[in-house]
Amino acid sequence: MRIAVIGQKGIPAIHGGVERHVHDLALRLAKNNQEVIVYARKWYTKKDQDFSFAGVLIKHLPSLHTKHFDAISHTLFSTLHAMVNKVDVIHYHGIGPSLLAWIPRLFSRHILVISTFHSIDRYDQKWNALAKMILRLAERCACTFPHKTITISKELKKYCLNEFYKETTYIPNGIESYKIDNTINKIAEFGLKKNEYLVMVSRLIPTKGAHILIEAFNNLKKNHSDNNLVKNLKLAIVGGSVYTNDYVKSLHQLGASNNDVIFTDFRSDQTLHQLYAHSLALVHPSFNEGLPLTVLEAMSFSKPVLATNIVEHQELINDKNFLFKENNVLDLETMLWKFLNMTKEEQRLAGKINKKKVEKQYHWDNIVPQIIEIYEEGERKNVLITAEAIS
Repeated sequence: MRIAVIGQKGIPAIHGGVERHVHDLALRLAKNNQEVIVYARKWYTKKDQDFSFAGVLIKHLPSLHTKHFDAISHTLFSTLHAMVNKVDVIHYHGIGPSLLAWIPRLFSRHILVISTFHSIDRYDQKWNALAKMILRLAERCACTFPHKTITISKELKKYCLNEFYKETTYIPNGIESYKIDNTINKIAEFGLKKNEYLVMVSRLIPTKGAHILIEAFNNLKKNHSDNNLVKNLKLAIVGGSVYTNDYVKSLHQLGASNNDVIFTDFRSDQTLHQLYAHSLALVHPSFNEGLPLTVLEAMSFSKPVLATNIVEHQELINDKNFLFKENNVLDLETMLWKFLNMTKEEQRLAGKINKKKVEKQYHWDNIVPQIIEIYEEGERKNVLITAEAIS
């Protein structure tokens, strides 16, 4: 099959959960003898020309590179290009790009249209009221126009059923098994030492809660300044701005009084893997998620994860001793202190349980066949419907 993947900024993935998802999925589809075209934006890939990456064609098309029009303009050009080039499948990633899923349904009925619902984007505080209204419409489009809608969490599946009466197919995010190159120390450049820091990996937008974590960490340092567990502890914030420069500036101001708060900006590949693998734990103070890839990645490195008690996190973390109240500085500070006072064996066991869970339930080896099955089943049905219409 010839599969067009639309909605992501591009691959290879530099940052972004959707980009990481598409990166891993596209490469595995190519290994399964599928012809895959991933549409990309030049500002993301830093390349001017189209290129092939691990058997996947990376096709650059223009976009209006602004906060509100970058994604939708690129989606429009990508959709038209895919239709002209007679692909078999268009797979939209994200509810915003799914706004345009009606175009191939109406004008290229032979194309199978799939949408993956990754998260409820209108909850992001970076959007104004009009943008949130449009994103709400996009949710309905993602559940109406595609032949099949995939939801990456059980909670999103319930949401689509309750809000739009749409029965979606639950297929979670996938995770790779990464190997660490211990011959090179990638964390030293940030002044970090193995098992002496906590890490947060995320886009720096308000709903991810980095401000809550920094404030809780500052309070922990202040209230337990004489404790050896706390004295040498650092916090690595891995991520950067996504049209949120003012918010990122406020985070730097919040951490300015504490030399143990380290901002690394976006990181990828071995650097990111080592930031996960050498940390004490991942802290994920997010208020809103689909199924957080950063949590899955930390779990795959046998790391304990401290996360807000939102339903999406509870799909991944069963032990309530590792969950804290969202948007609550005091509860997070208490959780950090409680975690630091666990025995090394208790921390190690939590990480071991996490790794076992993701390998069993969230590995790409189990997930990609489910997606290919959706393509093949949908294509068979679409061919039959198109043949009947012609006859």
